[in-house]
Amino acid sequence: METLTLTQSYKPKTFNLSGLTGISDKTLEMHFKLYEGYVTNTNLLSEKIASILEDGRVDKEEMPAYSELTRRLGFEYNGMVLHEYYFGNMKRNAGGDVPRGSKFRAAIERSFPSFEIWKTDFVSVGKMRGVGWAVTYLDPTAGRVSNHWIELHENGNVAGFIPLLVMDVWEHAYLLDYKPADRPKYIEAFLANVDWDAVEKRIA
Repeated sequence: METLTLTQSYKPKTFNLSGLTGISDKTLEMHFKLYEGYVTNTNLLSEKIASILEDGRVDKEEMPAYSELTRRLGFEYNGMVLHEYYFGNMKRNAGGDVPRGSKFRAAIERSFPSFEIWKTDFVSVGKMRGVGWAVTYLDPTAGRVSNHWIELHENGNVAGFIPLLVMDVWEHAYLLDYKPADRPKYIEAFLANVDWDAVEKRIA
């Protein structure tokens, strides 16, 4: 009889992003390896947690290890997923304004006085001091979008909201191409590579 496991093994996804505007292939190569590390650690931590749970209980002696493993899994798991959103909402020869008539544009216009104010807000979130993520989320109940700062992958995500546009602003995302103080230039480069069709699929 085949033995059932408590965990699902994740495999790194492949993204063909060579030739982006303002984000070098060298940066992407380094970034992909970092992403693969999150996938590896997600699998490793899941296996360790599954091992503790194998007998159907968590003993008092196991609780400290179980707690730390579970907390760390939140960091690694969200690091994996956010990178997949990030790489997945870019492509070569993309960018420009959000297409008029799109569901994403309509959600922006329901939620902000104008597209430009939404963009200013998103860019300003990305410029905040510290390492993290700028994410435009959809509130599926109200149909409105809002921009949020996500710190350390697992802190700041809004429960039940759907990530639509995800921008990595950890320094590893741009340090080979821009100085730390030049993060605004990286943000411009990111927006020049946004695949609005991918964002539209997420809202649909």
